[in-house]
Amino acid sequence: MTTMSSKTGYKLTKADFQQINRRNLVGFQAGWNYERMQHSGYLWIILPQLRKIYGDNTEELKQACRTQCSPFFNTSNFLNTIITGIDLAIEETDGIAGMETVASLKTGLMGPLASIGDSIFGSLLPTIFGALAANMAMQGNPLGIFIWIAVNIVVDWFRCKQTYIAYDQGMKLVTTMSDKLNAITDAATVMGVFMVGALISTNVGIVFSWVPEIGGVTVNIQDILNNICPKLVPAALVGFVYWLLGKKGMTSTKAIFIVLVIGIVLGAFGIIMKG
Repeated sequence: MTTMSSKTGYKLTKADFQQINRRNLVGFQAGWNYERMQHSGYLWIILPQLRKIYGDNTEELKQACRTQCSPFFNTSNFLNTIITGIDLAIEETDGIAGMETVASLKTGLMGPLASIGDSIFGSLLPTIFGALAANMAMQGNPLGIFIWIAVNIVVDWFRCKQTYIAYDQGMKLVTTMSDKLNAITDAATVMGVFMVGALISTNVGIVFSWVPEIGGVTVNIQDILNNICPKLVPAALVGFVYWLLGKKGMTSTKAIFIVLVIGIVLGAFGIIMKG
């Protein structure tokens, strides 16, 4: 990036990236709204740098800000800095002439990065390390909380590191890493499924305590279910909750209330119990 066609010819410094990362960690979602989603938070993160690139209170700065806010923007909190780094590399080099490229870049990358970032960092890592930390805490091991804290520190460090990498590599980052990111996503998805199953098996201890007599023969329903599939009742309960959450108008609070009511009713009749 040797040719500067922006208003001021400014080149970003290490201090600029530190400021961007600090703002990203605390303010990316601060201006979220249903019309344009994360666009105002994104603009707030890079606004000091745009002022340096285009000059303060210039027409170029105003046009850049309008372009940044014109489309809606919504992507993963954990990978949004990839877009930020590439965006600033383009604007630093091409200035206002690169704004059309920036707008296309944001539109094209926000969806793929959202699916990858949210699935790995928003779902799978919390499932894996959250389950590990919770099980250690339940056994009285205080190391669980430090594992959880350490994982989140590493994730935030990774979010910040991406800004530098994306700025240096520019568009090449997306093309060279796309296959690797897809492979990582697939592997993490498989691991996440295993961890969800392990979490259900170890922490959801619902069993049938109802033992009816049919024709003078005592029928142990729980033993029958265990012969079909161990931990079948907890798995069915979790599946039922997932089904509930997929219904229109259902919220997690409503689902918890429904499960609580069902548990109280069945427990009152001695049908189920916590194992």
